[in-house]
Amino acid sequence: MQGSIDIRVRYCECDPMGVVHHTVYPVWFEMGRTELLRSTGRTYRDMEAAGLLLAVVKLEVTYRQPARYDDLVTLRTRLERVGAVKVEHSYELVRGGDVLVVGATTLACLDRDGRARALPEGILGVSPAAPAVTPAAARSGS
Repeated sequence: MQGSIDIRVRYCECDPMGVVHHTVYPVWFEMGRTELLRSTGRTYRDMEAAGLLLAVVKLEVTYRQPARYDDLVTLRTRLERVGAVKVEHSYELVRGGDVLVVGATTLACLDRDGRARALPEGILGVSPAAPAVTPAAARSGS
């Protein structure tokens, strides 16, 4: 499962040189995950109301080129793997044909007491413990 959102870089997201501050990209990743979930007809608000929390337990960001004030960028978010408790996403931020940033997150499903909890069947639009989908397999149709 994958989706994309367009983001217009705001002034408050930039450093004095007009370059997007490095701390902004994880926030945009969250926006991508939120909209990807929304595309399945579900929301994080509904999950939290049901006592399910998804906490980021791993974050990777590789900065290739800077995004700048007033750029229109596209964030591509892909659900890579759903395990019994963890969810993995990958991200690609592009401007035109240029890849600016790539990243990945792993989230763990927790209850309100912070204990790991199994993901309910179909909560993310796919079954937990779904086989890993590698980018190469997805592109080749395997």
